[in-house]
Amino acid sequence: SLKMASDSPESLMTLCTDYCLRNLEGTLCYLLDNETLRLHPDIFLPSEICDKLVNEYVELVKTDSIFEPHESFFTLFSDPRSTRLARIHLREHIVQDQDLEAIRKQDLIELYLTNCEKLTAKSLQTLVSFSHTLISLSLFGCCNIFYEEENPGGCEDDCLVNPTRQVLVKDFTFEGFRRLRFLNLGRLIEGVNVETLLRPLASLAALDLSGIQLNDVGFLTQWKDSLVSLVLYNMDLSEEHIQVIAQLRKLRHLDISRDHLSSYYKFKLTRRVLNLFVENLVNLTSLDISGHTMLENCTIPNMEEKMGQTSIEPAKSSIAPFRGLKRPLQFLGLFETSLCRLTHIPAYKVSGDKNEEQVLNAIEAYTEHRPEITSRAINLLFDIARIERCSQLLRALQLVITALKCHKDDKNIQVTGSAALFYLTNSEYRMEQSVKLRRQVIQVVLNGMESYQEVTVQRNCCLTLCNFSIPEELEFQYRRVNELLLNILNQSRQDESIQRIAVHLCNALVCQVDNDHKEAVGKMGFVMTMLKLIQKKLADKTCDQVMEFSWSALWNITDETPDNCEMFLNYSGMKLFLECLKEFPEKQELHRNMLGLLGNVAEVKELRPQLMTSQFISVFSNLLESKADGIEVSYNACGVLSHIMFDGPEAWGICEPHREEVVKRMWAAIQSWDINSRRNINYRSFEPILRLLPQGISPVSQHWATWALYNLVSVYPDKYCPLLIKEGGIPLLKDMIKMASARQETKEMARKVIEHCSNFKEENMDTSR
Repeated sequence: SLKMASDSPESLMTLCTDYCLRNLEGTLCYLLDNETLRLHPDIFLPSEICDKLVNEYVELVKTDSIFEPHESFFTLFSDPRSTRLARIHLREHIVQDQDLEAIRKQDLIELYLTNCEKLTAKSLQTLVSFSHTLISLSLFGCCNIFYEEENPGGCEDDCLVNPTRQVLVKDFTFEGFRRLRFLNLGRLIEGVNVETLLRPLASLAALDLSGIQLNDVGFLTQWKDSLVSLVLYNMDLSEEHIQVIAQLRKLRHLDISRDHLSSYYKFKLTRRVLNLFVENLVNLTSLDISGHTMLENCTIPNMEEKMGQTSIEPAKSSIAPFRGLKRPLQFLGLFETSLCRLTHIPAYKVSGDKNEEQVLNAIEAYTEHRPEITSRAINLLFDIARIERCSQLLRALQLVITALKCHKDDKNIQVTGSAALFYLTNSEYRMEQSVKLRRQVIQVVLNGMESYQEVTVQRNCCLTLCNFSIPEELEFQYRRVNELLLNILNQSRQDESIQRIAVHLCNALVCQVDNDHKEAVGKMGFVMTMLKLIQKKLADKTCDQVMEFSWSALWNITDETPDNCEMFLNYSGMKLFLECLKEFPEKQELHRNMLGLLGNVAEVKELRPQLMTSQFISVFSNLLESKADGIEVSYNACGVLSHIMFDGPEAWGICEPHREEVVKRMWAAIQSWDINSRRNINYRSFEPILRLLPQGISPVSQHWATWALYNLVSVYPDKYCPLLIKEGGIPLLKDMIKMASARQETKEMARKVIEHCSNFKEENMDTSR
């Protein structure tokens, strides 16, 4: 009953179900008294739709942290005249006694309750109301369902002295469940008498007693004519058990596997036992003996075993007792046994640890109910993905996604699963993955980051995100992924490697996205977080990748986003800028990032007065001579000053340095740059540069802007010619050429820019008809 993550597009039914569940109030329901959900009175839904609504609801609550559960959700299905339920699968803490109670009038055919630890004996009574229709029932891991609360005193005052205590219910049986054929009691608590509980069931077809210790299973023979499936995982067997099992001649599926780490088992599987099964259980198509210590007389001698091509024919079987099979088994569980490494195994599907196929079969078979085994199988898959190439990539990815969703709170699975995802999503597998599958990976990775503050999981998840195109592939979860990364970076004690990856991701996320995205992330505290990281690094006197990425991220997030620029100034960003310059005078990359950011701040007219101090202007002027990172630092310093000059002489509110002196240094700097410089910069818009053209108050700013355009259209014509034309730069340049105040060399350069763009246009004109 496990949901596999499929790679085909979602069905219309699934999309509608999902939409309705996320918008119950606007679709199927209205709010009564502002709190209780009620179904619209004219709605009548068949079981196909209701089952899906309930099962998807459980899935969403479990795996989608943004989805809000509704306390009154199950009451929507309380009246069988408007909603019908037939087959439902409920999991974990999502389901409480009152939820089952709400649907007690429904004629359920199939009810799977998996690890529903909040259910108590009240729910046993509710089960009775389904007894006349129920065919399949699972109470797997519902460890409290046989407990009821008893108040020994019985009166209110006494409750304070004697609080309620848990008492085992001993008198419940499946009396009256006439149609029940399939029953899973896995992990049933000790003390419940299984024989008495089951005796009333007339013709059981499938029984799962995983994790229960029973010394006497003789009572199973009462179903020897009906039982086709028996699961005794982790039951310590004895000779008596084997003799009883051999009498269940109708069995098609037998599982006596065990977790070889869980405890010490006395029982050893022998050739004689397997012979007994093969002789007596003639209908057997599936057998699981995983985890068993084998007495080695089961195998065929080595010489004979290796002969010929691998075969699944029983006659050639390397496991001697299976030579007696009439046909190959559909499934044979050999995980963590020595037998799985033999050559000839007479089964179509084998779980084991020999190769990728066996490992994937193990993950598939054990995920739902055996996380302890699954995490070890995923660990083997991780090794295969890391060292060799996965041949069944889609299946592997889907199985890992399913396991991570199913066991969101299991640390072992989260650690091994997130590590496997890193290798399964890397670039060599990229072409084989659909958008839908990659989105499912991102969802489970973010779930892991949310549920686990544990270093290994966090690191694995962050590394896996680096395998995606950022920001494009993460945009559908943009807000959430930023919040999670900022949360990681804001933790006081931080693992160095995680910090580095998280800052890198943050930087990539705010590069090349719309301004409203940048504003939203700014409001989440992005600017503050980066400045705190810079402050910490300064205190340690280290200029590493975290320091450089943090400044780069601030450069990206302030691009044409005045609110974030203002935040930078308000949180003492300028103070940190000066301290970093002083502490790390040789770090060119750092200087480039810092000045790029200040260029963004200088573009905001309202903020420029805050840059108008002798100290800052001197620093920017001195950086004009910098040869750091080619021309980048000098270019950005000149850009900052160009915007400040644009405000005119009356805005120059300082005595030192003189405005004319700074202008002179700016001219000298621009003339020293090589016009063919390859650039370390990326403009999404020329608007801030173009606004410096139509003015006469600062010819040097005009010249800087024209130089910037000339450099970009000549070095990267394909990218920047269309951008300049689109943003109306050509008429602005033509007007500037006519201005008396513009310098002759600026006009010359402007003509070259126009010429470049018209040549580009002619070359790229489509002349085909």
